[in-house]
Amino acid sequence: MIRNLIAAVFAATLSLMVWTGGAAASEGADLPKQEWTFNGIFGQFDRAQLKRGFQVYKEVCATCHSVRQLFYRNLTEIGFTADQVKNIAAEAEVAAGPNEDGETHKDGELIKRPAKPFDRIVKPYANDLAARAANNGALPPDLSLIVKARKGGADYLHALLIGFKDAPEGVKLQEGMTYNAYFPGNQIAMSAPISEDGVEYTDGTKATVDQIARDITVFLAWAAEPELEERKRLGLKVLIFLIVFTGMLYAVKRRVWAKLH
Repeated sequence: MIRNLIAAVFAATLSLMVWTGGAAASEGADLPKQEWTFNGIFGQFDRAQLKRGFQVYKEVCATCHSVRQLFYRNLTEIGFTADQVKNIAAEAEVAAGPNEDGETHKDGELIKRPAKPFDRIVKPYANDLAARAANNGALPPDLSLIVKARKGGADYLHALLIGFKDAPEGVKLQEGMTYNAYFPGNQIAMSAPISEDGVEYTDGTKATVDQIARDITVFLAWAAEPELEERKRLGLKVLIFLIVFTGMLYAVKRRVWAKLH
């Protein structure tokens, strides 16, 4: 029995070593540490950068990826006016349901109408099957919470976007895969989505690969945590209150004990 127990422990240890080694081998390169305006206790989002990030999402990412947690009306929070939001929403169409006679079109197609600010931002595919069919079987993830859902957060997403390179000598890519220095396993089912001057920014900012990657990363960081600034403001108020309250308690304590002595 002892012999069987030793054999079981050895097998378990060997399995753990193999699993750990495989996990380590699948990790991408170390992430470059970035400075973000929204980091730190006083951190906040740059509204101009958020607007550029939305432009990148709209012109580049929206062809494959959705942001289903966002409504068009949320765009007023990053600096767009109500009229601008209405115009942005109206560029997309959503299902309108039955027409006035309670019927759909005779060909069975859904009746559609221009989107309005209270609608969710329209996703690129009708369903997951359509998304996989258009992407060689891969399902493009929703980007609403992608920054919080990935280890490394904003640093990881930025690194991923600038990490597309030619595969090193000796590395064989699977069919339909692209080499990325920062993606775990280094093979990703997405080709490089951004390129130099791939976007013409409306504010005139030079659209380098790094700039585009930063802008879309900041936009998606906001999408994942739109209450971040309010939460930090509240936390700062609570901290100030606690400091003042502690000072008051200390003053009262000194006064009370002074009389006792």
